[in-house]
Amino acid sequence: MGSVLAPALEAAGHELVELDDAEAMVDFTAPEAVVENVAAALAGGVPCVVGTTGWDPKTVEGEARDKGLAVLHAPNFAIGAVLMMRLAEQAARYLPRAEIVELHGEQKKDAPSGTAKATAERLGGAEIHSVRLPGLVAHQEVLLGGDGQLLTIRHDAFSREAYVPGVLLALERLPTLPPGLTVGLEALLD
Repeated sequence: MGSVLAPALEAAGHELVELDDAEAMVDFTAPEAVVENVAAALAGGVPCVVGTTGWDPKTVEGEARDKGLAVLHAPNFAIGAVLMMRLAEQAARYLPRAEIVELHGEQKKDAPSGTAKATAERLGGAEIHSVRLPGLVAHQEVLLGGDGQLLTIRHDAFSREAYVPGVLLALERLPTLPPGLTVGLEALLD
């Protein structure tokens, strides 16, 4: 993600600096590194935008609130994926059965994905089917069934560039967020 995000941030006018000189930290690392990274940023008075999944962001909530800093954690920064979750939640009110199929490249460590978990939670606990294969980036479909019908809502990210607009939006809105943890890019779309 860094190889795509770093040039996009610079092209948008952001400067990449060491944490001591940062106005915000963006983390798309790994579950085993993210808590330490966020803790270091908060200790230095730096708010955070976090896209790493496979960890519990509530572990940093108290520290962020105590320091008066915002931490935005989003399981997905693709605006289309956020809209897919919102549409699926609306459709689930009328089509009572839902299952989620999420597909990612074989390098993705967590299964199910954070996006699939967030979608399932919004749908009241839908079943999740995870696929990890080479050549994939990030794909998710929500299948909603009712008597004699099926509605499929699908989002496909074909490259990591799909996440850049969401990260830029998060950085723009980060100073307006309340201290503590905000979960989901959706909080910025209203």
